[in-house]
Amino acid sequence: MKQTEDRTTKDHSETDRPAMDDTPTDDKILWRPSPERVAASPLAEFASRHGPYAGQASFDYGGLHRWSIEQPEAFWKSIWEFGGVIGEPGDTVYEPGADMRTARFFPDATLNFAENLLRRSDSGEAIIALGEDGRCRRVTWQELNTETGAFSAWLDEVGLEAGDRVVAVLPNIAETVSVMLGTSALGGVFSSASPDFGEQGLLDRFAQVEPKVLVACDGYQYDGKTVDIRERISAVVKQLPSVEHVVIVPYMDLGVPTGMLDWRELLEARRDRAVQFRSLPFDHPLYIMFTSGTTGKPKCIIHRAGGALLQHLKEHRLMCGLRPDERVFYFTTCGWMMWNWLVSALASESTLMLYDGSPFYPDGNRMFDFVQDERAMFFGTSAKFIDSLNKAGLRPAETHPLPDLETLASTGSPLVPESFDFVYEHIKQDVALTSVSGGTDLLACFVGSNPQGPVYRGEIQAPALGMAVEIWNDSGERVVEERGELVCTQPFPTVPLGFWNDPDGARFQAAYFDKFPGIWCHGDFALETRHGGYLIMGRSDAVLNPGGVRIGTAEIYRQVEQFDEVLEAVAVGQEWEGDVRVVLFVVLRKGLTLTEELMLEIKMRIRAGATPRHVPRVVVAVA
Repeated sequence: MKQTEDRTTKDHSETDRPAMDDTPTDDKILWRPSPERVAASPLAEFASRHGPYAGQASFDYGGLHRWSIEQPEAFWKSIWEFGGVIGEPGDTVYEPGADMRTARFFPDATLNFAENLLRRSDSGEAIIALGEDGRCRRVTWQELNTETGAFSAWLDEVGLEAGDRVVAVLPNIAETVSVMLGTSALGGVFSSASPDFGEQGLLDRFAQVEPKVLVACDGYQYDGKTVDIRERISAVVKQLPSVEHVVIVPYMDLGVPTGMLDWRELLEARRDRAVQFRSLPFDHPLYIMFTSGTTGKPKCIIHRAGGALLQHLKEHRLMCGLRPDERVFYFTTCGWMMWNWLVSALASESTLMLYDGSPFYPDGNRMFDFVQDERAMFFGTSAKFIDSLNKAGLRPAETHPLPDLETLASTGSPLVPESFDFVYEHIKQDVALTSVSGGTDLLACFVGSNPQGPVYRGEIQAPALGMAVEIWNDSGERVVEERGELVCTQPFPTVPLGFWNDPDGARFQAAYFDKFPGIWCHGDFALETRHGGYLIMGRSDAVLNPGGVRIGTAEIYRQVEQFDEVLEAVAVGQEWEGDVRVVLFVVLRKGLTLTEELMLEIKMRIRAGATPRHVPRVVVAVA
């Protein structure tokens, strides 16, 4: 595809870039899908069969979105049908409640989450799992069913009941997928953490949910080093009295501690056992996800199986364009919700690509080697990874043409406009750059890709289908081209069931519904653009208020990240002389010091690229 002529227009220099308060959005189009690509997309197929454009040759994403929120019953029924959900939908699709928490989708439906992900059992590849040391495990659909069936059979033998918790301390490997599927097949509730979590971090999460079974690895590899975690796991288990069984996946072949079960032996004795799927209500708990606030232990968010399945089918097929047998890769760990999101791509019959280890070992080309060698159609990563590539001087486009890559996704933090430029200049010109935002709280996206629309520099393309997203000011009024709180005004299938150990729902209510009663307030400081896209400017609980004016930390980071000298930065507000002053902490490259000249350059860049109010009063270098 030829790049748009907008891509050749002159970049704003530091002196002529308008301040963000005056012109917060950029009209520069970096990429636009061809009519042929749009017509061949799963979204176009969906639009031709459902909603206001059924039977028509063309559609409009904006019109589809309006229909999806104005007619929730018709929309979510169409997702069930288009996604080929295995289960009984019941007679009612949407049952309004007194508020967003009590509204229900498919209240009479029954299904099994694992059954929908294991809808195939053939010789095609379900998973390609690459380790940092180069070993690659390829798992067919038949093998995934066999492994899941064996583990599920063992769980049944030890008395796992629907609702019992199984927790995992595992790398991003194929075995982790089998553990989750085996658990959910029986109606167990799954939670995971990556093996680099410390002892207290694991206890802060798992002690709250009282698991019956814990599955862990013996060790893992990162940055060329093998880390043995057996002692840490033993210490954690001693402080989890609810745990009745511990299974060790011998990933590093370090040995299985006494009193713990060997994963391979457990499976080998049960390889002839087919998966038994328990039929469960749509709202049966599937995952407990953990998210940290500024104080206290992590919140334990309970997510419902049917909601996760529908949201992910919608996002994978309609917004990301996944098709059967296409390969999807998201660089993630099992401590991030993107792992749960990625695994659901099995329901679209896509092949999962998993990577365990450092993305920069032995060099920054490792991810692109994997994407190119395995012909990934979709590659997802973090905004930080893209920024790190740029700062490392890497230019993947010079060595990796990536002919099969159609979509590059970014999340985790706001993707700054300069990173948009880097992707199209130094990764691939003909690719849909999909910046998305949502989170652990909803196990889905509020805003993300529009496969029909252009990519504007610095912008997330559109609100997600079925999500009534708006930006509100402090008075509860919708605003456009003005910063405010990201809210969702209507129920959606992944409104959590609540928090674990929150019997009256008070903590859950306070987390999302106190600021605007009855309205989900996500806690993101954001802006809706004139193009119908979105800018995320950081967490609203991290918004700074110098002089009483609210500013987003992401607006500061956008400028600071342009300095090669700065590796990391954190901006905070400090109470000072009756006001709030902005303090900026920076981590500099090895061997550099924070000179007066560099400090002045940082302040001038922030002033020119944002506003004078964004300029930190104090800049401090830290180790």
